[in-house]
This record gives sequence, C-alpha cells and structure tokens, in this order.
Amino acid sequence: MLMVSLDSSHPTPLVEQIVEAVRGQIDDRILRPGMRLPPIRRLAETQRVSRFTVVEAYDRLVALGYLHSRRGSGFYVAPRRDPAGDRSTAATDRAVDVAWLMRQVLDDKPGVIKASTGWLPESWLDEEGLRRHLRTLSRRADARLTGYGTPQGYLPLRRQLQVKLAEFGIGAPPEQIVLTEGATSALDIVARHLVKPGDTVLVDDPGYFNFFGNLRLQGAKLIGVPRGSDGPDIAALEALLEHHQPRVFFTHSVLHNPTGADLSPSAAFRILQLAEKHDFLVIEDDTYADFHPHASTRLATLDQLNRVIFVGSFSKTLSGSLRVGFFAARPDLVAELTDVKLLTTLCSSEFNEQLVYQMLTDGHYRKYLERLHGRLARATEATLRMLERTGLETFIEPRGGVFLWARPPGIDDAAALATRAATQGIMLAPGKAFRPQMQASPWIRFNVAFSTDPAVERFLGEHLGAG
Repeated sequence: MLMVSLDSSHPTPLVEQIVEAVRGQIDDRILRPGMRLPPIRRLAETQRVSRFTVVEAYDRLVALGYLHSRRGSGFYVAPRRDPAGDRSTAATDRAVDVAWLMRQVLDDKPGVIKASTGWLPESWLDEEGLRRHLRTLSRRADARLTGYGTPQGYLPLRRQLQVKLAEFGIGAPPEQIVLTEGATSALDIVARHLVKPGDTVLVDDPGYFNFFGNLRLQGAKLIGVPRGSDGPDIAALEALLEHHQPRVFFTHSVLHNPTGADLSPSAAFRILQLAEKHDFLVIEDDTYADFHPHASTRLATLDQLNRVIFVGSFSKTLSGSLRVGFFAARPDLVAELTDVKLLTTLCSSEFNEQLVYQMLTDGHYRKYLERLHGRLARATEATLRMLERTGLETFIEPRGGVFLWARPPGIDDAAALATRAATQGIMLAPGKAFRPQMQASPWIRFNVAFSTDPAVERFLGEHLGAG
C-alpha cells in the first residue's frame, strides 16, 4: 500500500514529494514489482492535490524507470534490476575499454569509489556559491537567458580570459579567444578542423585517454611520444619526426594527465623548435591549470599562439554541469575554428558563460582556489603515504593537482587488478587505457580526492600482499 504524507508548506514541490515517496518505497521493497499504484483521481483526493500534480509525478516515475503504465488499467511498479548485477563479470572484463571507462566515471551508482576519476567530489566544489550566483544572475535585468549567444561566446568572459591568460604570460585579445562547451568540445573542434582520416597525430604516451578515442573516430593514426618527469621525451620526439610527418601534437604542459608532471622550460623550448622545423601545430591542453598553486612553464607563453593552440576549462573547478571551456589561437585559425564550432554546435551556452563570468569577477574565485589548493595538498600527502604503505611506486610527487601515477610491484599490466577492483566497487583506471595503442602498462592513475577512502587501501593491501 502506498504511503504518502505531503506538506504544502515545505519548499520541496508537491510533485517532487510524491516522486521521492514512491521511489523510496520501491527502493526499500515496500512496493514490489507488479503492484498497482492508487488511481490518479483517488490519490489526488486523498492527498488534497490536483490531478495534474499526480499525473506529473507518475509521469516522472515512468521516465525514471520506477513505474510503467498500462492503458486503461493504471500505473504499476516496474521490474527493478539488482544494482549488484551491474558488477557482473562480463562488465568488469571490459575495465580497460575507453568507452566503458568513461561510462563508469560518469555513472552515479551509489557506493562506487571512483579512485581514478578525473574530477573532484561534488562536496569539494562551491555549490552554495554556484546557487548564489544563479539567483543573482536570474534577477539581473541585463542577463540574457533565452538567446543563442554569439559565435565566439560571451564577450565579457572572453575579456576576463584575456586577463587570466596575461597572468600566464600569454597575449590573447578577446578576438583570439573562442568559448566552447568544455575543453572536450574545444579539442573536438580543433581535431575536426586539423585532422583528416589517415593523418598522423602525435600524442602523449601516457595521455588523455578520452581524446584518444575521439581521434580514432576521426580516422587519425596515433603515435605516442613517451612522457617523462619533465615532459615529452625530446630524443624520442626527434626520432619519431624523422619517420613521420604529423599535422599536430596534442600535449599537456601543466599537471599532466595522468602523471601529474609539469613541462620543463628546456623541453618546452625544444618542442617549439621542432614544431617550426617540421611544420606542425601544438595543441596545449591546460584543463587543470587552476589546480596548480605555483607558476609553471607553458608552450603558449613561449610561442605566443603562433604554432600553439591553447585550451582551457572551468568544468573541473566550478562545475561539470556548466561545461564552459575555451581555446585561444592566432587570428586565422580562430576564424576557421569558429566556423567549425558554428557548423557542429551552433554556439555555446551564453547563460553558462554569463554565470562563469560572474563567479570569476566577484572576488570569490581566488579565495576558493586557495582553499582548494590546501585541501588537495593534504589529500596528496595522505594518498602518497597510503601508496607507500601498500607497496606502490609513485612516478613523481607532483607540485599540485589531483593525480598520482603509481605502479604495483611485480606487475606488467595493471588491467587485471582494475578488473578485480571493479568487482568490489572500486573504479581504477589502469595505465593501458592511457596509452595510444592500448599497450600493456603496470601504472594506475589515482585521484587523491577519492583515494583516501579506507576501502582503497584495504583492497590494495589484500591484493598486493602488503599491510
């Protein structure tokens, strides 16, 4: 029997109160699959609400998969899958597949520890500040809430980015900056324009696995440049350039994903020399820039957007839901890439861009980042100690950011360990996923914000024979 107690004085809308009541009773198995819910008219009368309120609530529950309707009969509790079934052997065997890994990272199944994810826990982000700015923006008479926006994006935010890039030593007027739906969209736009099927593309090895999948979809031939503690291996890069003619080199300079390492000035100088000599462009992904508490070397600073296209984002620090990123490039490339943006996405969300602009300019963002840097530093130290206790070797001790790159002793391929972790509700990303040809790797990426969970250490200790 359905039990619902509605409170019209509560800030939660009545529709949501009905939805949550029904969901809770289904999740708690009070309402079993196949049971019929009260007819719309009867529930509306007993709860003293409109039939429209009940109809909307039932429709939402159908959309969520909790109910199904039978024409002329009513609404019934839908069959529910056992959540534990999602951790089947068939699924965990795919633990090194890139698309599978992305789905696991983005899935919100309760109880899963995402020790290798690429972003911060929601509890670490400034949700209250986001809500406050949303309210402020909605009350502003000059806020544009319904339009499509402009091809290059919200001009005040591009002007603010000019200031931000100047702090890195990069000269980029607003006309050379294009806003996008996150860094992923920026990289996709660049790849669509510059990479044709069959083209050779240089990438970091290890590097950003999701973008490797994007490049494969575009028919690119990926060549990995080995990554060291101070950036790409210059000798290996020179050797590769003797045999290949790449169109572009996609790389990270600051807080490299997944190793956490920074580019050295000498390596940056040589990369730009080789780009000039062999006539290729460099796409510098600086997605994690704001996680870095110190000054760092960037290719775009040395090159001033001649051969470098600089990519950034606010999704990691502000909100993954906002999806606001950007790229900066020389004027001729900006014009061509803006056309690609128009043809593939029309425009980016001006509402989101206005919100980000407001958050960046109210004086709160810098203080928020300072607190975040301190919290990440403490989590990094705790994760380093945990990895040492369980016998893992770390690649470097990074100067900031969210990633640690570590390998267990005596293992040539960490994929099997990641598969075992998945069966226990721990998401680990093995090094194989970060390599351009999915080559075996003993390394694992750890996100320090999630890896301090005791279950991670317990799993590593049990399966590696430590502790």
